[in-house]
Amino acid sequence: MADELDMTPRKNALREDLSKEYYAILGVVSEYDGRLMVVKGWSVTLSLAGLGLGFQQQHYALFALAAATALAFWFIDMLMKGYQLRYYSRMRDIEYAAFQINAVPLGDLGTTSAPRIDMSWPFKGDPLKEDWRADPPLRRTKREIHALLRRPYLMPQVLLPHAVAVVLGAALFLAAVHDTPGLDRLQP
Repeated sequence: MADELDMTPRKNALREDLSKEYYAILGVVSEYDGRLMVVKGWSVTLSLAGLGLGFQQQHYALFALAAATALAFWFIDMLMKGYQLRYYSRMRDIEYAAFQINAVPLGDLGTTSAPRIDMSWPFKGDPLKEDWRADPPLRRTKREIHALLRRPYLMPQVLLPHAVAVVLGAALFLAAVHDTPGLDRLQP
């Protein structure tokens, strides 16, 4: 309470605005996770349905359709993940600013502040490495932001399950086109 009285009205207003913005961004990021799960669900459902129908109807063109469907959903997933990732650098900037305004020494915890959600994600708890959780948050560099946004399609959480369906559908399609035993009775 005494620290709040020591703050200038401008700093206090900034702290409140940053807090509101941070938790609004956190809400948006969390909502993207729900949407991404829906995209993955549709991808799996339609791809598996295409593969199953290919066998049931004995038409191997449905394998290619299943692969194309999974590829389309992979693209949608990649775009949405890219949009979500664009919020992370702002979250980190707010954590950095909050540390500059709110840093409080807390004994064994060191000098800390809140919020610190984005900053703490990389911490793995490795007993052989230094515990840096109490360190001041660092802003992401332009290079780090670029690397984060550059290839979302290769992130495991984006890649799966779409890549499996693309590979499986394409492999079955090509095997049927080349009359692989067991698939040679399928029609185009």
